[in-house]
Amino acid sequence: MSGNKDRAKTHQIPLKKLPPVSVAQKFPTVQGNEKASVAGLRLNHKEDGVASVLNECVDRAFRIPIFLSTTNSVNPIQEQFLNRLILEIENALLFPRTLPQSEQYPETILTNIRRLVISSYGLLAINFRRFFAQILKTNVGQTPTTAPFWEGSVFSQIEPAMAFQFGLPILLLRETGTDVTNGIWAGGIAPLNIFIDWDSDNQSVEEFFSSIQWREVFANWSAEVRAYYYLRTEPQFIVQT
Repeated sequence: MSGNKDRAKTHQIPLKKLPPVSVAQKFPTVQGNEKASVAGLRLNHKEDGVASVLNECVDRAFRIPIFLSTTNSVNPIQEQFLNRLILEIENALLFPRTLPQSEQYPETILTNIRRLVISSYGLLAINFRRFFAQILKTNVGQTPTTAPFWEGSVFSQIEPAMAFQFGLPILLLRETGTDVTNGIWAGGIAPLNIFIDWDSDNQSVEEFFSSIQWREVFANWSAEVRAYYYLRTEPQFIVQT
């Protein structure tokens, strides 16, 4: 059953929104063989010191896309952590993508996840506390534990598993106490060098992202993502003998 010990009321938040592509308001008149100039288009964006649409597109073009696996329902502390995590990813010149905030395809959920996995070069999963539950009864035998525990999103199990199947570099980040005996987040299933905990009860967001443990693990994962990107984008030559 769900407990009532959550510190704050959860709410839906969108991830950091990217600026929309500007829409041409009016096309210049073309007479004869005279070609329309791109400069003649009037774009509906402000030019008061804000980067131009072209600069924003270029900025995104140089970022390597990665799959950010997270939940949509977070409390204020988790929201602060998620925003800082996105900033860390972008500062590493990576482009976080997630469903359904950044993109969505008109297909089933599993198909959408698979498409996003195949078109990404790494996965970072953050497993936040979602449900404070307690096992009351099992189908066979005694309950494994009688103490209440935290559960995360079911997609925190599905998405990293699919990414691992396709060989993507993976980094697993968990709020302490979440799914400690459940799925890929249980001990001994995922490699320890891609696993890190955030102690939200005793560690501030700034303390976590300033820690040596986070900086080392994140730097190693970022390097693996770039290596994987270069390997996958190299041409495949067929040697004939």
